Amino acid sequence: MVPKDPVMLLSFVNLKLRDYYSSLADMCEDMDIDRKMIVEKLASIDYHYDEEKNQFV
Repeated sequence: MVPKDPVMLLSFVNLKLRDYYSSLADMCEDMDIDRKMIVEKLASIDYHYDEEKNQFV
């Protein structure tokens, strides 16, 4: 399950991106997660996806 708390979600997503997936799109597709929801929730705590780093910064 994906954490609902934005800070916990940040940690969860960055760990998955670092250890298992080459892109946010790959992770969302594989885990059947709404990419827009993740991007919006993490933007609410001022984190944005960096494609080059493959993480939210």
